[in-house]
Amino acid sequence: MWKNYLVIGWRNIIRSKVFSLINIGGLALGLTCCILILLYVKDETTFDRFQQNGNELYRIKVTMTSSEDEKVIASTNSIHGPSFKEGIPEIRDVIRTQNQPFVVKKGEDFLSANVLFADPIFFEVFSLPLLHGDPKTVLSDIGSIVLTEEIAQSYFGSTDVVGKVVELKVNDQFVPFTVSGVVKSIPQNSTIQFDSMISFEWQVAKGWTNDEWLGFYMNTFVFLNPDADPAQVGSKMDQIFEINAAKELANSPGFRERVSFSLQPFMDIHLDNGMDNDRNGITRTSNPVYSYILGGIGLFILIIACINFVNLAVARSLNRAKEIGIRKVIGGQRKQLIVQFLTESFLLTFFAFLLAFMLAQLALPPFNGLATKKLSLSYLLDTNLILVFAGLFVLTGLVAGLYPALVISGFSPTKSLYKRDKLVQRNFLTKGLVVFQFTLSICLVVGTILIFSQFNFLTTLNLGYNDERLMKLNGMRGNRAGMEAIKQELASMSEIAAVAGYNGNYNGTIAKVNDETIEFGYIGVDDNFLNTLEIQLVEGRNFSSEFATDPEESILVNEAFLKEVGWTEGVGKEVDFEWKNKKMKVIGVVKDYHFASLKEKIAPLVLTQDPKYGLQTLFIKLNEGNTAETVKKIEAVFRKHVPFMPFDYSFEEENNLKRYEREARWRQMITVGAMLSIFVSCIGLFGLAAFNAESRVKEVGVRKVMGASVGSIVTLLSTDFVKLILLAVLIAVPISYYGGTVWLKEFAYQIRIEWWFFAVAGVFGIGIAMLTVGFEAFKAAIRNPVETLKNE
Repeated sequence: MWKNYLVIGWRNIIRSKVFSLINIGGLALGLTCCILILLYVKDETTFDRFQQNGNELYRIKVTMTSSEDEKVIASTNSIHGPSFKEGIPEIRDVIRTQNQPFVVKKGEDFLSANVLFADPIFFEVFSLPLLHGDPKTVLSDIGSIVLTEEIAQSYFGSTDVVGKVVELKVNDQFVPFTVSGVVKSIPQNSTIQFDSMISFEWQVAKGWTNDEWLGFYMNTFVFLNPDADPAQVGSKMDQIFEINAAKELANSPGFRERVSFSLQPFMDIHLDNGMDNDRNGITRTSNPVYSYILGGIGLFILIIACINFVNLAVARSLNRAKEIGIRKVIGGQRKQLIVQFLTESFLLTFFAFLLAFMLAQLALPPFNGLATKKLSLSYLLDTNLILVFAGLFVLTGLVAGLYPALVISGFSPTKSLYKRDKLVQRNFLTKGLVVFQFTLSICLVVGTILIFSQFNFLTTLNLGYNDERLMKLNGMRGNRAGMEAIKQELASMSEIAAVAGYNGNYNGTIAKVNDETIEFGYIGVDDNFLNTLEIQLVEGRNFSSEFATDPEESILVNEAFLKEVGWTEGVGKEVDFEWKNKKMKVIGVVKDYHFASLKEKIAPLVLTQDPKYGLQTLFIKLNEGNTAETVKKIEAVFRKHVPFMPFDYSFEEENNLKRYEREARWRQMITVGAMLSIFVSCIGLFGLAAFNAESRVKEVGVRKVMGASVGSIVTLLSTDFVKLILLAVLIAVPISYYGGTVWLKEFAYQIRIEWWFFAVAGVFGIGIAMLTVGFEAFKAAIRNPVETLKNE
């Protein structure tokens, strides 16, 4: 019997080529999306699962609670970890990690290197295998350095480099470090990433560590005993902190927050989007919302494809009515018919799966580009995923084929033989499924328009400064003389409009105003900063060399600072910097400008010329012309004055766009998803319209004989479908509005959701549907009625 079922199923697939292609193609597209998204989700959810001690590893989190808000950070100080280990028996070990930029000397070249400092037991706790070196001793010598496989290959052309020397620039001299180990290529789904590593004890020996209890600047991981309770360990940390930090808290009246500690499971770090994660060795953290969005898109498209299958199978039932009737008359049982139709469904699903895997292989490179991953179909060779795909195959086959099998097998033989079953025309489920699939598609189209509009808003909004042709040049830390010489030489070049110095960091600090402590950003600049960036001064004056006391006594503030402290005017007011026992006078107020992402509100900001705040970055405003040639001239000047630093530059326009790379990628992904969903919906609608036209062919012939025009017949055959799409638009509007409102909450500066978003999506959906249905309706309307009525 099974052979018979397969043969009949294959014949029906061959006989109905258009029907089969629509079903196989639609299912294949849906399954392709599911395959790609399952690869993505698997990669996201399996981050760090290779860590053998992962279940006992935690990162220390700090919660700072004030009367205004609560802030959670993943930073500690160097004293916290060792003190907690000493006082809490449940802690087996602690590992501190901190990034530090260095310059590496490679022959005559100088390269930037990001070194991770870590405690000597790092490789005993974290499962990152070494190609060369002993995990127990590789970081025991503070003069040693561990390289990754890629960096060793880059520096020496080989991975067998233990004993060779790497020179790092420390202050004004190059210090040799001996290579003690080489790490095997770090997996791409590892949260911890680094190029090279040095023992944290080197920092201790140099006196670079900060042992204040109120300092927070590095990651600290704790390795617990298997039976330890993380919540209890967190409570014990709080007790130790309260005892040891009491003196510092008493001497820091401006520190208003209540500090509490807790433990975050190491396996949860990658998908925790609530903190500033990507630093001190932690990279590639992600937002789980995007996995949900991607999964939703893939599921939507697969559901739409399955709906097509159901609708077309039910619609096509009229053409198979006589077959069913005859089989029942000669003794065919209903269960045999159900098995027959399910066999056809699984056969179509099987071909769809084969096509889907081929399409997924072709789509992987662009998908990897969008997702910034290195996925491959070999990831599917996983027991769990194989079971998922087996389940997906069975579920798809059943969902797509069960309802049509139950309905069609239930036809009355008498009515079937006389074609009196008008199931297609009165089937409310078919209409409901059409509405459902177009509702999903229109929601995705609205989402595409929303993301495009928000991205355009982010990238075209006036930032309060001019980033056009604004070059940022790094690498002059602690070299004030070299920086001044570069500034003077660059300022004399005709290709350059202006040059300004900047300290290169946005630091948060506190001060007292009107006896109240406030938090604000604090940056160091020179006299030309406002002019070079074209930042407006709304009150007072700029820094000037004509006022010798400016560096020690004067500051500029932004408008947000005035609002924070409740001033209507700023010039002449004082800000008390208790931590340096000095009061500074406000000499000017600058217009608010966006010095951070537009996801954040403009915060209070203070600009200073404090000579202790060393400038290390140049902003260079280029005149119009040959940018590449100008950059070469700037590099020549830089290398003349700072020969032992890499030429590290960027352009602010590009830097600002990079802040929204994730939004740009998701804009493309949502767009592709929306187009695919519309396409799959329309190919199903095309098939449905074709069968609808076929089932009413004699009616159309009679109407033409009676004088009906082509236009009226097209309208007649299209009206029911247009009504369904209009209903889908009405349902999609509130759903997409709610989803868009939730997504926009991520941004401090956002667009309004306009009525035309829904109008455009609706017109687009209706237009595409009209073209699809109208094509088949027009074909039916222009047929010669003699051909359609000749048997009557």
